[in-house]
Amino acid sequence: MNEGAIRAAAAHIAAGGDSQPRAARDPVNLPMIRTWAEAIDPNGPDDPDTAPPSMIQVWTMPGLHGVRTGDDPLGQMSNLLDEAGFTSVVATNCDQTYQRYLKLGEQLSVRARLLDVTGPKRTALGEGWFVTTRSTWFSAGEPVATMDFRILKFKPAPPGPASTENPASPMRPVVTPDTAFFWTGTAAGELRIQRCRACGALRHPPGPMCPACGAPGDGGYVVAAGTGEVFSYVVHHHPPVPGKKLPLVVALVQLPEGVRMVGEMPGLRPDQVRIGLPVRVTFVQPGGEHLDDLALLAWRSAEGMLPDRVIEVTPTFVVSSALATRDFYDVHHDRDRALAQGARDIFVNILTTIGLVQRYVCDWAPDAVVRAISIRLGVPCHAGDTLTLTGQVTEDDGAEQVVSVTGRCGLGDHVTGTVRIERPR
Repeated sequence: MNEGAIRAAAAHIAAGGDSQPRAARDPVNLPMIRTWAEAIDPNGPDDPDTAPPSMIQVWTMPGLHGVRTGDDPLGQMSNLLDEAGFTSVVATNCDQTYQRYLKLGEQLSVRARLLDVTGPKRTALGEGWFVTTRSTWFSAGEPVATMDFRILKFKPAPPGPASTENPASPMRPVVTPDTAFFWTGTAAGELRIQRCRACGALRHPPGPMCPACGAPGDGGYVVAAGTGEVFSYVVHHHPPVPGKKLPLVVALVQLPEGVRMVGEMPGLRPDQVRIGLPVRVTFVQPGGEHLDDLALLAWRSAEGMLPDRVIEVTPTFVVSSALATRDFYDVHHDRDRALAQGARDIFVNILTTIGLVQRYVCDWAPDAVVRAISIRLGVPCHAGDTLTLTGQVTEDDGAEQVVSVTGRCGLGDHVTGTVRIERPR
């Protein structure tokens, strides 16, 4: 099937509008909520009266032996692209909006339509097509939630020739005898400042001799508090930086210890940065292969920050959360199948990711009502990774707040997104 035929088929499916309603196999029930919570949200209530909003897709998942209906647009496009050789799939975006929370006993149905098919596109995974659908869930004819969902159907890229140098690989700093203590510190989650043992002066960047008294450096240091404020910053638009998405903000931060340090401010737009902005340190891996021994200094705004959440992504977690979300796609439980599709191990599914994002924000604001969650997936989060969620309130109009969330794992950003919540005043 050529490109023209794929586009014509997509136009025909889109013109068909919404699929027929497909009923959930079970009503909203406590056993399924408990199973989901045990895997994803162990801090949730034992016997909730309502279902977590990010479970919305779980109720109508087809199950292990389920078959999509003939008029299901995602199923139709997946079959067409399979025939064209685009047999691998990853989810890339999920935007959910909730009209209200679901109560126990409600019987749901879902209708779906095809919004967009774009391709072929060359991606890091291989050449493929992006397919976007919109699902709407109903309870007794009342719409209760919508979801725009995007997947990439692709042909896995063949392994390239062996090379000792990859120009697209993220850059890494040069570690010298004078700076080794600093990079050992970042890998351990410490911000270290060189300290002269002779006169006690602090200095950064590290050097071989103390500029205050001339004594040679001997590895002395103190661990900084990790806080500061933006002294100056630049917004980098060009040239491209391997492994970075532009524009990016690089800040010079004044530390209370009396020195200044430079670091990127990942996740912040240029209009969110200002001179004097209070910040705190974070440590990020530059991404790519064989860089687990290195962490880079970065800065995050300290205004409206949520406490970090660290999740150890064990194989048990990947499998149990996939089962709890009724996602039986093999790359989430079968390592051989995951490797065959270009992954390095089984990896977290998108229903789990959106559940983790909701859990993170709701643990911080347990009185909040979640109105919408929008996430974009980056690199897969594989078994064996550590996933660190960070968040910041980026909008607050008195009635609603928007929390921006980033989840980083071994290879970079696994998820970026926002959660819109209402909180009682």
